[in-house]
Amino acid sequence: MSDEVFGAPPKTGWARLVCELVVGDVETSLHFWTALLGFAVAYRRPEEGFVYLERPEGAQIMLCRRNGRWETAALERPHGRGVMFQLYVDSLAPVAEALAAAGWPLYAGPREVWRRHGDREGGAREIFVLDPDGYLVMVAESLGERPLTDGSG
Repeated sequence: MSDEVFGAPPKTGWARLVCELVVGDVETSLHFWTALLGFAVAYRRPEEGFVYLERPEGAQIMLCRRNGRWETAALERPHGRGVMFQLYVDSLAPVAEALAAAGWPLYAGPREVWRRHGDREGGAREIFVLDPDGYLVMVAESLGERPLTDGSG
């Protein structure tokens, strides 16, 4: 089979940690993650309902049709309770515009936050959105770093 049909390994190399999301409908989830969040298909295994996605910045995620194989407890919507996926992109605007054009509601944001890490703080512009299966995704653009302003962070 050709790469055109099934794809190839990620162009950015293999990430050291990649989450696999169990989804109800692969095509619906695929549309959300590609058309709205800007991921591209690296490769897919259609017979398994599986697709491996990547962004140019190196973020990677897998989607797999629900099959019961790795469900360690009852799976109810929203999926992913207790977890939030953080996706840092070079520019938040294209993602926010795609979500707005699709009429996709934000869960929270947009907002600008500065968080202490060591003797500095890093800033981000963020939006939060639920994917079709209810997974919470924070999409953020870095605003850089700065020295602590008041010493308390």
